[in-house]
Amino acid sequence: MERKPTALIIPASLGEPVVLGRLDTGAAALRRLLGGGAESISRGDWHVYLNARARLLNLQPNIRAARLAEDAGLDISDLARGTAVFLGHTDLAAEADVPAYLTRRATELFGTALAA
Repeated sequence: MERKPTALIIPASLGEPVVLGRLDTGAAALRRLLGGGAESISRGDWHVYLNARARLLNLQPNIRAARLAEDAGLDISDLARGTAVFLGHTDLAAEADVPAYLTRRATELFGTALAA
């Protein structure tokens, strides 16, 4: 049985909680969660999945995901729309748990414990 990595899931709506939990990272599961095909943007030991057609679909901007990514050294403010999924990765490009420093920073930035 394949291990599901721990992901940080940030919905675009400020009324929805940020969630930290195990996630099936298969293409079909990501497509359902993101509402369409996924694109991945990497930085260091982590990456974020976003809806590849978010701008065309006019999805809601995700200011929390943009802020967290910027704080971690990546400006995705023009791309962060709809749900964002943050994960870690290994040197072999395999999915891994989201780095602990990102979850700590998300808790600090959003002023709340992460929902499980």
